[in-house]
Amino acid sequence: MANENKPIHGIWGSRWVFILAAAGSAVGLGNIWKFPYMTGANGGAAFVMMYLLCIVAVGVPIMVAEVMLGRRGGMSPVNSMFKLARDNGVNSRWAGVGALGALSGFLLLSFYTVIGGWTLFYVWEMVSGALVHASAVEVQGAFEGMMANPWLVLGGHTAFMAMTMFVVGFGVIRGIERAVRILMPLLFALLAVLFGYALTSDGFADAFRYMFAFDIAKISGASVLAAVGHSFFTLSIGLGAIMAYGAYMPREVVTRSGQRKPVSIGSTVLAVAALDTLVALVAGMIIFPIVFANGLAPGEGPGLLFVTLPLAFAEMPLGMLFGTLFFVLVVCAAWTSSISIAEPPVAWLVEKGFSRPKAAILVGLLAWTLGIGSALSFNVLADYTLFGKTFFGLMDFLTINIMLPVGGLLIAIFAGWIMKETQARKELAMKSFGLYMVWRAMVRVFAPLALILVFAFSLWQALAPADEAVPAEPVVEEAPATPQAQNEVPLTTEAPQ
Repeated sequence: MANENKPIHGIWGSRWVFILAAAGSAVGLGNIWKFPYMTGANGGAAFVMMYLLCIVAVGVPIMVAEVMLGRRGGMSPVNSMFKLARDNGVNSRWAGVGALGALSGFLLLSFYTVIGGWTLFYVWEMVSGALVHASAVEVQGAFEGMMANPWLVLGGHTAFMAMTMFVVGFGVIRGIERAVRILMPLLFALLAVLFGYALTSDGFADAFRYMFAFDIAKISGASVLAAVGHSFFTLSIGLGAIMAYGAYMPREVVTRSGQRKPVSIGSTVLAVAALDTLVALVAGMIIFPIVFANGLAPGEGPGLLFVTLPLAFAEMPLGMLFGTLFFVLVVCAAWTSSISIAEPPVAWLVEKGFSRPKAAILVGLLAWTLGIGSALSFNVLADYTLFGKTFFGLMDFLTINIMLPVGGLLIAIFAGWIMKETQARKELAMKSFGLYMVWRAMVRVFAPLALILVFAFSLWQALAPADEAVPAEPVVEEAPATPQAQNEVPLTTEAPQ
């Protein structure tokens, strides 16, 4: 059993390493700049309960399927799906599912590192004290000035891409595993410190009511679809990252007593989903006490992260220290996500005969080059649009609204309808047959239907005429509206999320 389909890239040192790596992939900017606001604006505890139901019914079943396919294949998503198609006697074109995931991740990487570069800039802004005692107009101006400076945005994009490919270039064990063993505990430690500070804030009670007051009246059809969609996107499903990480997941571990114990995919995925949700909720209870204590309006997206919060840090005692800690936390979250989405194409090139460092350099250069268009979308190329969207906007729309849902849907179809049940049951090794049948029903029927609804709704929203769109609330009451809308900064980026 231990040697069956042994991955050629290495095996995680333990089940917990996989949990940390997968959680690092899932915990991204969306956990920090989107989910907390979604919770407060859509009924608080009522939305959280609905979201958890969606996680269990949609996100977890498909993530279990993607991990299962990855571990069964033991290779990059492309070659894993090719192998599984052959083993199940179906057309080899099903390898396209893996290729679609890897391509989605590659496109997302090209503009995710642009946003990652912004986070590096704000670490420097906090460390240097540039925003200490800054006014709302000055904080707004700092963000607009950064976005308008093509060399600054390109420099951040370059640095974040280099950080990402440096880790991936060292391989699964010496690179990615070492990184997540450091970055994820650091992220959790920073969360704990910042949460402890938030507990002492004057705005903690207001933030708690905002996020957890049970308001069923705010639950609507749109909020249900938002919960379903976020439950899918937050777990980095459909990007190839989870399939690649699943390929490195051990089938069994040796206990302290020397016994060999099978590693359950189901319980492991549940642990990842629980960590991802916990981080999102704690992030909200860090952010909104600071926002409310300084008399600012809650919001979401880059406006919250790069305008509202820096203004709050500028006005609060020890703002320089806690602002630095917060943005280091954001860098950790973005870095672990970018590492995961870079791995699938690099693994595929390694299987084609490239050395790991050369594969990482090649993927990094190609993604960096493509990302130039996204980096310049906020300045030099801001006036050049297609279908009303800048290059950045097109990349975001294509990956988030089209490729990810389609990829997740195809994963569910293959795992639920194409893969032989004997293989699925053997790989999942669920002790309860009833639990297996529940998973099978979810991945065959409920999750695909939910994804189709979310896909249709997101397309309708994205393609709706501008006068039908709901205007965004100002993020900072005292400052001009953020450049969020005009620059098409995505509110849905997860990566994810």
